[in-house]
Amino acid sequence: MASKILVVDDEPNILLSLEFLMKHAGFQVRTAGDGDAALAAVATEVPDLVLLDVMMPRRDGYEVCQAIRQNPALAHVKIIMLTAKGRDVEREKGLALGADDYIIKPFATQELVNKVKELLAGGS
Repeated sequence: MASKILVVDDEPNILLSLEFLMKHAGFQVRTAGDGDAALAAVATEVPDLVLLDVMMPRRDGYEVCQAIRQNPALAHVKIIMLTAKGRDVEREKGLALGADDYIIKPFATQELVNKVKELLAGGS
């Protein structure tokens, strides 16, 4: 059965691109346009992995990551944070809050697909 991925980004074109990319790689994909929608989607159907933009309205990626990590029932969910902010401080904050990886935009699509597959296969 295909792994379930939730793509969260407030930029519609990025959301569509990532949705297409992940579906093309063979995953079941759902999308959310902001942090609140992301948490609602996770509550409805738990994904195997969340591709999570950091800078979003309402709740940012850090808050969403923290909320997921605070729920023991979601401990197995992998989180990859995506951001245009590449400073070490942001990366460390994301990882400290429980993200499994942190990828800086723009990124190579194949690199992202490989990272998703690696995390879902049990890598880090």
